[in-house]
Amino acid sequence: MSLAIRPARPGEAALVFAFVRELADYEQLLHEVDATVADIDRALFGETPRAFCDIAEWDGQPAGIALWFYNFSTFRGRHGLFLEDLFVRPAWRGRGIATALMKHLARRCVDEDLARFEWSVLDWNEPAIKFYRSIGAVPLDDWTIQRVSGDALRKLATS
Repeated sequence: MSLAIRPARPGEAALVFAFVRELADYEQLLHEVDATVADIDRALFGETPRAFCDIAEWDGQPAGIALWFYNFSTFRGRHGLFLEDLFVRPAWRGRGIATALMKHLARRCVDEDLARFEWSVLDWNEPAIKFYRSIGAVPLDDWTIQRVSGDALRKLATS
């Protein structure tokens, strides 16, 4: 049994999108997915990619993904890495794949002198929260995520 982590390659947008939908289903948010394979393809493999994806393969089979992008800390004066999605398919859970993906991204942060490694987790997802605590993550209790999207975003842009 072997684990390999590699960057997603052009032509794999449908695979990445399948993982995104599986994660959304797990999070009970499938109804919010309006992205398409073409959107994922453009974001990851277009002329100026702004998102990146690493695929974990177990014995050559796609088992998990980490989809991420660079952010920036003005307080630190350096970029950081934001993990948008981490997902391991149920059949491959319990084999250390999520830990390996997190270590892989942590190494990228260290190698690139990035200031921090951040992500969000749903407050009801106790298995994920427990896992994140086990690898040294701490919650930022003083901060809440704010979002403007859809009609509100269009209204703000034109007001």
